[in-house]
Amino acid sequence: MPADLAVIGLGPYGLPLAQAAVAAGISTIGYRTGPETAFLSPAELRRMVAQGFRAITGPAELGRVRTAVICAPVPRGAEGGLDLGQVEAAAHTLAARLRPHTTVILESPVPPGTTEELLRPLLESGSGLRAGRDFHLAYSPSRVDPGNRDFTPANTPKVIGGLTPACTESAATFYGRLSDKVVRARGPREAETVQLLETNFRHVNTALVNEMAVLCHDLGVDLWDVIRCAETKPFGFHSFRPGPGVGGHAVAQDLTAHTGRTLRMAELAQQVNGRMPHYVVQRAAALLNEHGKSARGARVLLLGVTYKADLADQQGSPAREIAMRLMELGASVSYHDPHVPSWSVLDRPLPRADSLYEAAADADLTILLQQHRTYDLQGLSVKAQLLLDTRGATPTGAAHRL
Repeated sequence: MPADLAVIGLGPYGLPLAQAAVAAGISTIGYRTGPETAFLSPAELRRMVAQGFRAITGPAELGRVRTAVICAPVPRGAEGGLDLGQVEAAAHTLAARLRPHTTVILESPVPPGTTEELLRPLLESGSGLRAGRDFHLAYSPSRVDPGNRDFTPANTPKVIGGLTPACTESAATFYGRLSDKVVRARGPREAETVQLLETNFRHVNTALVNEMAVLCHDLGVDLWDVIRCAETKPFGFHSFRPGPGVGGHAVAQDLTAHTGRTLRMAELAQQVNGRMPHYVVQRAAALLNEHGKSARGARVLLLGVTYKADLADQQGSPAREIAMRLMELGASVSYHDPHVPSWSVLDRPLPRADSLYEAAADADLTILLQQHRTYDLQGLSVKAQLLLDTRGATPTGAAHRL
């Protein structure tokens, strides 16, 4: 029996969409666009399969669905711009099997104009059909926050911008089965730019507090107390936290590679956030020196090497660069992460601590990079010889904070 929905791309955007769809009773198939990592737990994947989800190995069934959503990953390319190769490959695959009256939606994070200038021509030339007349075409920014239990697809408003009003309404009908609220944009460019604004908002504000972290350390000011007080303001302020870097799949975009235009704030945010791993290593070396030890030969334990707490996803995690820089200084680096059973840096497998407290007690320096729920930070602060907390998660005075 043909499925209602095909999710093309089973990575960080596609799997959560497929999960929400099958939970809503929508017959769903999934098609991989590349060597994607499973971003759901084995239990969640088993539940999806039990609810009827099927991961297909061949593209033939893509031509028998009512709605096809392209969720291909968009990594940063070698020149710094976004690599749309998997979006193009997904479009070619779908176009060869596209039928009239199908609704095609793009959810990958792409530069404004991609739906009309890249996806539309590929679909039309490959299918012989015309978007807006023979099939519906729309863009909807992905609003996935992995691990967030408060905001789900059901209670997160879905933005949609169609090529024509009819395209918008067709996409709205589909997303109305998943979300309590659908927001209609003027068109695909506006919807694509929503994704751009939301992503850069996170990166720019994170860059601001990261700069504040460096400044406050130099001034001897407790930044975490500053944030605690500032977030009591009921208007005009939105709280962000500093950290060792910015991970995740939605990268900041300055658009230079795609439009020739520069978003100066986004460009600066990339520079500031990109310097944070180096700053963490500087702080680590300084702490060791203050306690009569050199980074060379020091035993350093990294806690939490994923990009987000309580997830196994390592995409964009600053932990790899921090480990690499420490190793270049001559430190002996090990790690602990309940979600990462093995980890390699510079093609070298790093030792994984089995007993967390024993490892922290043995290490010259322990660096908290990710605040996993399983970590007893009070206990760690007691056991560790020296603890650098990059997340402000330990009790006041229990560790050296970023």
